[in-house]
Amino acid sequence: MSNQTVIYVVAAGCAALALIVWLVLFVIPAWRSYSRWYHRIAATFLTLYVLAALVVIGGLGGALIAYYWDNLA
Repeated sequence: MSNQTVIYVVAAGCAALALIVWLVLFVIPAWRSYSRWYHRIAATFLTLYVLAALVVIGGLGGALIAYYWDNLA
């Protein structure tokens, strides 16, 4: 396996894990909180804002680590 293949496998695993965590921690509780189907769809849609915020925060954290890596090491 090449280094690039390993990177793709790790990235796919992290994406799958993040999707599972998002479903378990945000979507399923939002889905169970409402009984009408349009409330459930709206609550699921609103959890996408939470997911987007977590992705942005993670991306910024990773960018800061990459930027200051020479000072940290």
